[in-house]
Amino acid sequence: METGLFIKKLPQSAVIDLKEIITIEEQQVSSLTLVQRPNLAMTLLSLDKGSSIGGHSSPGDAMVNILSGQAEITIGEDNYTVHAGETLVMPANIPHALYATEAFQMLLVVVKPDK
Repeated sequence: METGLFIKKLPQSAVIDLKEIITIEEQQVSSLTLVQRPNLAMTLLSLDKGSSIGGHSSPGDAMVNILSGQAEITIGEDNYTVHAGETLVMPANIPHALYATEAFQMLLVVVKPDK
């Protein structure tokens, strides 16, 4: 698999299904970093049913695109159910958490302010 200079671990000039890149592992949270820069991160993640990513905040906006399954995402005091094909933006500096009501895969893009 040939990779590019900026987005790592993905083939260039090829149609791909991101769900085939990050598999769901039993009772685990898995991740694959595609881009890691001071102001931009792109990561593929998968969570098995019942798994979670506990409450935390980020200095940047975090956009989640659910590729398969279903997640319950809490932003501050509000809960959102996000299904495959849907996207949710979690605002900077507000605590958020994710829970796998079904096993799910997602693309996470975090955009931070320039320093």
